[in-house]
Amino acid sequence: MRRSIRRGGAGLAISMSDEIGKIGTAVAGIGGWAFDIRENILTWSDETKRLFGVVSSYQPTVEAALRFYKPEAIPVIQKHFEACIKATEPHDLEPADLELEIITATGRSVWTRFTSAAEFEAGVAVRVFGAVEDITGRKTLERDLAESNELVRVTLDSIGDGVITTDPAGHVVWLNSVAERLTGWANDEARSKPSKEVFNLTDAKTGQRCLDPVTTCLMGGKSVGLQSHTTLHSRQGEDYGIEDSASLIRNAEGQILGAVLVFRDVSEQRRLTVQMSHRATHDALTGLINRGEFEHQLSRLLEETKLEASDHVLMYIDLDDFKLINDACGHAAGDQLLRQVSMLLQGAVRARDTVARLGGDEFGVILERCKIEQGREIAQKICGQMELYRFAHEERRHRVGASIGVVPVDLRWQSAAAALSAADSCCYAAKRAGRNRAHLWSESNTTLIARQGAMQWVNRLEAAIMENRFVLFAQRIESTCSPTTGLHCEVLLRLREDDGSMTLPGSFLPAAERFHLMARIDTWVLHQVLEMLEADAIELECIDTISVNLSGQSIGDRAFHRDLICMLRETRFDNKKLCFDITETAAITNLGDAKVFFEEVRALGVSIALDDFGAGASSFSYLGMLPIDYLKIDRQYITGLDAPLNNAAVRFFCEVAKAVGAKTIAECVERSDIRDALHAIGVDMAQGSLIHDPEPLAALLPYRVRSTSSKQLNLVRSPRAGS
Repeated sequence: MRRSIRRGGAGLAISMSDEIGKIGTAVAGIGGWAFDIRENILTWSDETKRLFGVVSSYQPTVEAALRFYKPEAIPVIQKHFEACIKATEPHDLEPADLELEIITATGRSVWTRFTSAAEFEAGVAVRVFGAVEDITGRKTLERDLAESNELVRVTLDSIGDGVITTDPAGHVVWLNSVAERLTGWANDEARSKPSKEVFNLTDAKTGQRCLDPVTTCLMGGKSVGLQSHTTLHSRQGEDYGIEDSASLIRNAEGQILGAVLVFRDVSEQRRLTVQMSHRATHDALTGLINRGEFEHQLSRLLEETKLEASDHVLMYIDLDDFKLINDACGHAAGDQLLRQVSMLLQGAVRARDTVARLGGDEFGVILERCKIEQGREIAQKICGQMELYRFAHEERRHRVGASIGVVPVDLRWQSAAAALSAADSCCYAAKRAGRNRAHLWSESNTTLIARQGAMQWVNRLEAAIMENRFVLFAQRIESTCSPTTGLHCEVLLRLREDDGSMTLPGSFLPAAERFHLMARIDTWVLHQVLEMLEADAIELECIDTISVNLSGQSIGDRAFHRDLICMLRETRFDNKKLCFDITETAAITNLGDAKVFFEEVRALGVSIALDDFGAGASSFSYLGMLPIDYLKIDRQYITGLDAPLNNAAVRFFCEVAKAVGAKTIAECVERSDIRDALHAIGVDMAQGSLIHDPEPLAALLPYRVRSTSSKQLNLVRSPRAGS
């Protein structure tokens, strides 16, 4: 009888009598089994019985053997045996090599490897035999490894960074979900691809392709990182700003197993950084660079001139009549005007030139690689375009000019501040010469020299504010018809020099106005006045009105408004005894701001005096818009009161004051006959050298008087009165 043998994973079947012994003893820990199909007899080796947890005398049956296996494994085994029975030739049958879990007779769970082969006689399978191996240790290790890998995978998928691992040749092994999203490559698609194909990088500044960090890391044998301006291009065409690092993967012996690339999407951070940087260097209204960035670029240009001889030009531009339009049309219209002028300036200069808004209605221009003659032509071109430009608002067209200072940028300037100061002086000279014109720097220009002298006041005034070197004086204001019962005076400012002498405000206030220091000075004055008047030693009942002068700059300064309102609300002094003097010119120039300011402070009880009334040409057209309490007639009418025209004007001013419910105060009253004439005309109050020569405010204030034990009278002065 011909016998056909099918080789299987368990070994080689030779004969029924010796195959079980050979299989059982060939490899330790592997049991053998055989099933005689014709006799329906199942035979186990001793090692198999031990593995299944039964005694050596145990005689298994097919049904009993199947019960050791998990329910899901039984159909698999049955299917294999059925295939063996139906097979006619060895090549019709695939040998079994299965990994199945059993529950031993002792209740222990064991993973086994089940292998088999079949023996045929005359085209019929007569026996099935094989081996069963305990693989619990390996399966446990595989399970632990799988759990560990899954834990790593879940962990890496849950972090915000993209992770790519490669083999030693730099081919992709695995990507986490973040890396899949950012690169646009699925894990299966990317596997075995070169890392540089999946991780496509370019330099955001140059657009050139970046070196592959994985290749660099593997070749250099050390960790590497990307530059801060690297862009990752995904497979779908999306771009991401990224930061990354590539590190080597080594085993315990130090052998390189590959590389790991960790990267994160920093697109939003870069956008915010760019936005913040832009905000820090640009003007929010016009989009032009701001003063700080302009000075930085000017400083850079000055440094370059020290290294190489080159021609550059600086222009300082101040708009003419902007304040009038801003007040008449409103701040929104003023903002629109500034944006339009910004576009005009950018269109008038060359593409490589720099235009900046320095603040308010002031602009700066740097003309690089430009000779001074060409710079003057560009400045005149700007003036010509401004001459034609009209700002349209509510069916009205307003003319705006530009006064321009032009200076060369060369070694004569030690700093950007010095160059800007010279350009500002030239701009001031252009404005004084008639506006909407350009003025070129000249070393011998007397106007500029005078301007430079005025600029020296800036440091002196700054020091005076910091060192409290200003001194408060005051001058009484009295009734023209009857004795004044309470103190009514105007606070005057003096500057104490190093030698103790006093400088009058006419010497330094013009410079303070020009260089925008008035708001700080006014704040200092008001703070000192309120501090003195809050002193417990002051006899408040004896004070009628304390007048404090405020400049036009302060009226137009919203920050000053807030600080002033805060001081008025916090002071212990009665605001009804306080009056603010604002010149007619300042009120008209800042009409919109003045109206709001007047209403705010009067709501807190403060009186308003319109100073130097009659000095402006448009007094009467604006007077009805401003709520005032006092109308102070300009000195030119008082000193010339003998002239019929001045006399008539003063009479008319009195009628105007009555019409708006205000009292009149005559300034600069120096003769008794003038005072008598003012009384006859109907002027309510007078101020001048005839009434009182200015003296320190601390000496003029009324103090409480108390009696001592020796019945002597002592003045109790505030310790802050002399500050």
